[in-house]
Amino acid sequence: MVSRRAALTATGIGLVGVAATAAVSAATADPEPAAAPAFDGAVPFFGEHQAGIVTPAQDRLHFAAFDVITKDRAKLVEMLREWTAAAARMTQGRDAGTLGAVGGQPEAPPDDTGEALGLPPSGLTLTIGFGRSLFRDAAGVDRFGIADRLPAALEALPHFPGDALRPEISDGDLCVQACANDPQVAVHAIRNLARIGFGVVSIRYSQLGFGRTSSTSRTQTTPRNLMGFKDGTRNMKLEDAELLREQLWARAEDGAAWMAGGSYLVTRRIRMTVETWDRTSLTEQEAIFGRDKGEGAPLGKAKEFDEPDFDAKGADGQPMIAKEAHIRLAHPDFNNGAHLLRRGYNFVDGTDGLGRLDAGLFFMAYQRDPRKQFVPVQRSLARADVLNEYIRHVSSGLWACPAGVTGDGDHWGRALFS
Repeated sequence: MVSRRAALTATGIGLVGVAATAAVSAATADPEPAAAPAFDGAVPFFGEHQAGIVTPAQDRLHFAAFDVITKDRAKLVEMLREWTAAAARMTQGRDAGTLGAVGGQPEAPPDDTGEALGLPPSGLTLTIGFGRSLFRDAAGVDRFGIADRLPAALEALPHFPGDALRPEISDGDLCVQACANDPQVAVHAIRNLARIGFGVVSIRYSQLGFGRTSSTSRTQTTPRNLMGFKDGTRNMKLEDAELLREQLWARAEDGAAWMAGGSYLVTRRIRMTVETWDRTSLTEQEAIFGRDKGEGAPLGKAKEFDEPDFDAKGADGQPMIAKEAHIRLAHPDFNNGAHLLRRGYNFVDGTDGLGRLDAGLFFMAYQRDPRKQFVPVQRSLARADVLNEYIRHVSSGLWACPAGVTGDGDHWGRALFS
C-alpha cells in the first residue's frame, strides 16, 4: 500500500490508463462490462473541468454544505485559496498541509488531522459549488459584492408536490463533494477543509453515501439502488462528448461568463420507506419502475440497454410500460430531450426510532441549466410517478460548480471574485 505522504510516481500514468480504457471501451466493449477493482490511485486535480463530475463514479461519498459566517470578503477568498491548495494535495495522496499530521511543532495543532496516514489516494476527487445565498441573503443583500454575477440558471428550485423539505439540511452557501473508493479518505478530506475554514465557514449539514447509484463511464457496470433495481441505465457518460457539450457544461453565452466550463448540481436527499416497499409484490415493483428487476431490461424487452418501446401493448391491451412508470416519466423523449448526469449514492443513517431504517438515495445530478433539465423532469415525476408512494424528498440544494482549476496560480472561486 502506498503512503499518502509519498508522491505517487505512477499518478500521471494512472489517469492516462483510465482514459485509455474508457476510450477503448466506448468503441469495443459490451455495454455491461465486468466489474473492475476499486481504483486506489490519484485523479489529477487541475484541468479544464472540475474532477468528480464525469470522473468514473467512486464507491463512497462525503458531501458537505457550508454556511459562510464571516462578512469579510478577503477572508473568504483567502480561505478558498487555502482550500484549493489543500484539495490539490489531498487528491494526490498527500497531507492537507505542508507540515502534515506529525511534521510540525509538537506544541501546535497539526495541519492535517492524520486519520488518512498510510492510505492511498483512493481516487479522491473534491468538487466545489456555490449556492444562491452566497450572492444574496434572504433579505436580498449583496453579501460579498458578487450579486451581479448571480447566474440566471441558479434560480431557486420550485416547491414540488410531495416535498417534505427540512430547511436545516437544505441549501447552503458552499458545498464540497468528496468522492473516493475509501470512506475514510473522503471523510478526511471534508474534515480538513472544515478545519481550515474555522471562523470563516461552518458545516450546515453533511451526508455520507455508499454504493454509487449511477455509472458515469461505460467502463462501469450499472449499480442498484436500495430498492434493488438497476439505476441510471441511461445516464450521461464521460464518453458522450457531444451530449456533454450540449447538456452538461455551461457556456459564457448562457449569461454567466465565470461559469463557462462549469456545471449546475442539484442535490436531493430522498428517504425511502423500504419496509413498505419490501412488502410490495415483484410484479408491482417492476410495473412502477417500468423495468424487470433481474436484468434491468425495459418491460417487453430482453436486455438492460434495449430501447424501451412506449407504444407496446400487453395481452390486456394496456401499455406494457405504464403511463405512470418511472422510466417513462423520466425519459428524455417526454422531457424535451433533457438529460442529467447523475452520480448519487445510497445512504443508511440508523433508524427513525419507530423501527424503520432511515435509508434512501442522496440524489446528485449535474446539468447545464436546471430550469430546462432537472425542474421539468422532477415536475413530471412529482405529478404522476407511482414511486412517490414509497419516497419522500427531505433535503434539497442547488449549486453552481465552476470550471476546473488550471494550475498553481488559480484557485476555487477566482473567476467569480476577480
